[in-house]
Amino acid sequence: MNEKEIKALLTDWRIATLIILIILSVIAIYPHFDQNGNIATNLQYGLDLQQGSWIQLELKGEVVGFTTDRPVNDFIANLSQSLDTEVDQVDATHLEIRKAYTQPELETQFSNNGGTLTSYQQGVSKATAEDAKMILENKINSLGTKDATVNTLTGFNNVARYIRIEMAGVDMNEAQELVGHQGKFEIRVQTTGNDTEHVLFGNDITSVQTPAQNPAGSDNWGVAFTLSDAGAAAFQQAAIQSGATDDPTQHYLTMLLDNQTVYSAPLNTALATELKTQPTRQMIASTGTGTYGSQQATNLEIHLRAGALPVDVSIAGSGSTSAPLGERYKVMVLLAGILALVTVGLVIYYRYREPSIVLPMVLINASEILILLGFIALIRFQMDLPTIAGLIAVMGTGIDQLVVITDEILHEGKVPSPNLYLKRLARALGIIVVAAATVIIAMIPLALMDLSTLKGFALITILGVLVGVIVTRPAYGKIIMEILSK
Repeated sequence: MNEKEIKALLTDWRIATLIILIILSVIAIYPHFDQNGNIATNLQYGLDLQQGSWIQLELKGEVVGFTTDRPVNDFIANLSQSLDTEVDQVDATHLEIRKAYTQPELETQFSNNGGTLTSYQQGVSKATAEDAKMILENKINSLGTKDATVNTLTGFNNVARYIRIEMAGVDMNEAQELVGHQGKFEIRVQTTGNDTEHVLFGNDITSVQTPAQNPAGSDNWGVAFTLSDAGAAAFQQAAIQSGATDDPTQHYLTMLLDNQTVYSAPLNTALATELKTQPTRQMIASTGTGTYGSQQATNLEIHLRAGALPVDVSIAGSGSTSAPLGERYKVMVLLAGILALVTVGLVIYYRYREPSIVLPMVLINASEILILLGFIALIRFQMDLPTIAGLIAVMGTGIDQLVVITDEILHEGKVPSPNLYLKRLARALGIIVVAAATVIIAMIPLALMDLSTLKGFALITILGVLVGVIVTRPAYGKIIMEILSK
């Protein structure tokens, strides 16, 4: 090819698009040497490829079906009192019990309160699981833990029983310390000057409500929460001894999560008067008005729940990868990728015996993987073994589709005329589009389901198919046309 032909090829929109994406991908990956002289990139690695730990927490609760002849609100209130836990209505026929009970135990309680248990599933509603996820994410992020992911495992019935937390660069002991139990939430009261004294810990908070206006329609936002009997007694005693009941405006209540202040405000005058004579379990922390007050209430709810998750949790499973093993996996993955690419090249050469065909195929295939890696680096998606499997699958399907294009063009071993070439290329691309659509449809359920170990594989496979159909296949068609026309 002369200089004019090369320039015409490079300025073709299909080739230009491919080149631009390759350049952007290299920039996103950003290969460089770190301070120790080792090669580093912007790629993020999951637990399979570096040191880290994972913990799977079981959410202690039940979602049950019910029927009752009594008013639903009265039935739920009575049931909550008899079970000594929160009972939330999920929909018209289902309740969420935020405490671990067996089916026979609930059947008895439902019967005693004028209802009937119609179904029983361990776990919590999807909304509650998302609340727990947000609380754990906030706790992990507040502690500065990097490369952490929290996934809820929710079934098709919208009931979640498990939450999986993956923390790269964290050993098992540290991981269990971070998320294996509730955080240290503390309420302190101001005594004299800037001195404060302990009132209660988060385990005395039995429930936390969602942010609401108090009173309704007033635009004054706050978060209601409930104390245990012991917590209410401790709160009353601390308020009296500190003098807060006599001069509430001069005695601030401070809430701390892991020794960080998350809320501070003076004791409410009405509450101070009530505490002089009796303890109270029901509390409301006011956060202000308008959008700011609403956002502060949302943040406070998260902090309160960080000391009191919606439901109890227990560690259902755990695992870890050591640093040397993670490095070994990286090397093995790199060798596997190189070996796959070389093997593909040898097989293609054996089939066509023509380097001018084999080289563009291998380079197009490699560019496709490079583009995918650039996208992974850009969105900071953690690469794990399923993701690597997706890249290898894309490599295999990519070569398969390039073979379809080449065989269709070289039908009967002859190089067609330009018009016939375009018809054959269009027919080959049509076959590829149908095959790609089939793969995407097959992968969508895996991408949408809460299966964290398979989601990476599905997403990379779908993205690889789209990059191939939209970018690399048309570019290969243009390149192979120029080569075969010589």
